[in-house]
Order: sequence, then structure tokens, then C-alpha cells
Amino acid sequence: MARDDAMKTILKNHLQTCRNDLMWKLDGLDERDRRLPRTGTGLNLAGVVKHMANVEIGYFGDTFGRPWPNPAETVSYEQFEADPQADWYATESETAESVIDFYRRVWTFADETIDTHSLDAQGTVPHWPTEKAAVSLQQIMVHVIVDLARHVGQVDIVRESIDEQVGLNPRSLNMPEGHDWEAYLAKLRSLADNA
Repeated sequence: MARDDAMKTILKNHLQTCRNDLMWKLDGLDERDRRLPRTGTGLNLAGVVKHMANVEIGYFGDTFGRPWPNPAETVSYEQFEADPQADWYATESETAESVIDFYRRVWTFADETIDTHSLDAQGTVPHWPTEKAAVSLQQIMVHVIVDLARHVGQVDIVRESIDEQVGLNPRSLNMPEGHDWEAYLAKLRSLADNA
């Protein structure tokens, strides 16, 4: 049991670190920068936050028989049917800040599932094929961490393209200080051109 508790703590800490890093990447940006599509598929910062809120509700809520208390706040299956990207942008009635607030409330909800279930607790993912739908809490925690970490990586690149803010997190930028980025880029361009 102690080993399971230790593993749950490790996984929960990684999940929260990724959540915090995502929020940090939106700090200091105005509403337009948080909403503006930055890729050919419409990736935008507020949309990533909204997507992850809905992901966590589904995986830590519905999967373990805990529906979100206010279904009107989530993207319904009917909305997904009408618009498969419905959880990837803030609507006219939402602000980026309201989406961020929503996600922070989802953390509390998701953490209640994590705190009240063992790692081997069984759940069923409603939208997965039947043969894969039976899962454990541990599987879901790893699945959500991987999904969130992937999206934080996308957000890293988007944020750098907006205002050149880079770094792992506010406590550790993990970037060389005083580096000559222009010279470095010129070197990489030369290597690419000569390949």
C-alpha cells in the first residue's frame, strides 16, 4: 500500500507540474493572443486549456462514475458531433480567463478522484472501443500526463512565436544564459543549407 501511495504522489505531482506549466505559458498575454489561432489547424492557447479541462473531466470523472456537477460548462457529445473541435477554442460567451478558471476548478474535481481511489481502481472510458475501455486509475493518470505534456510542448512553441518567452517553468528556465542566439541560428541555417 505504501508503494502505491508513493507512486500516486509521484504521478499526481507530475500532473500538477504540467498543469502549472501550461498556466504559466498564458501569463502576461492579452485576450487576443490567448485566443488567436497559431497553426493551420487552429491551435490556440485558450483552446488548449479548454481541451485539457474537458479531457480531465472525462478521464477523472465519467470514467470513474463521477459526472461533472455542472454539465452546461462542458462540451457535450452532441456539441462534439456538430463540431469535433468544440473543445479547442473559447466561444464568444467565454473569456480566456474564464476558461483558465474553469480548468483550475477541474483540477480540484480530478484530484478528488485521484485522492479517493486506489491506483488499481477500475473505470470505463465511455468513448473508447469496448475492448480497451476498462482501465485503472494508474493507466488514466499516465494517459492524461502524457496528453498534457504533449500539449504543453505545443504551447511552448506557440508562446515563443508570440513574444520569444521560453523556458521550462518559472523556477527553472533551463536555457543557457547569455547565449548568442543569432549566431546559433545562423549555424543551424548553414548546416541545413549544406545538408
